[in-house]
Amino acid sequence: MVAFMYIGILKSIKNGIMKKVTTLFLAVFFLNAVIINGQESKSTEIPSTIAQTDAKEAKAVRKTVEKEEKKIKKADKKVKKAEKERKKEEQLAKAIGNKKKAIKKNEARIAKLEGKLAKDEAKGKLSPVDKAKLKTKVQKLNTAVAKDKAKLKKLVKKQ
Repeated sequence: MVAFMYIGILKSIKNGIMKKVTTLFLAVFFLNAVIINGQESKSTEIPSTIAQTDAKEAKAVRKTVEKEEKKIKKADKKVKKAEKERKKEEQLAKAIGNKKKAIKKNEARIAKLEGKLAKDEAKGKLSPVDKAKLKTKVQKLNTAVAKDKAKLKKLVKKQ
């Protein structure tokens, strides 16, 4: 812009006074335009620095919010994990109780069948086929009890 003013002044010196006046007018006009542009750039710098600080503060706030959200998610995960562990322990305790109950029930059935076998044998009411059937039932129940006791030991170890 300043270069144009100098060129304009030099041309006006060659062409006469009228051109000098118009050139001077143009020079003053351009000088005012340059000054106004300089002031606008200064005024835009101030809001831009304010905008930059606001952006920095917003970024810092966003980071702290994200950190807090991560902490909340971690806490939720811990709570869910604890609940899952509690449910697992409850199921394990329930399974142990069920195995103990099944063992007692099968042992009671074994005792009942052995008592029936001894009683009917003494009376002579049992045929050899009936004896064999009762003995196989007792054997099956004994194997079931043994399996249940093994499973119970595993469950107790887990607990």
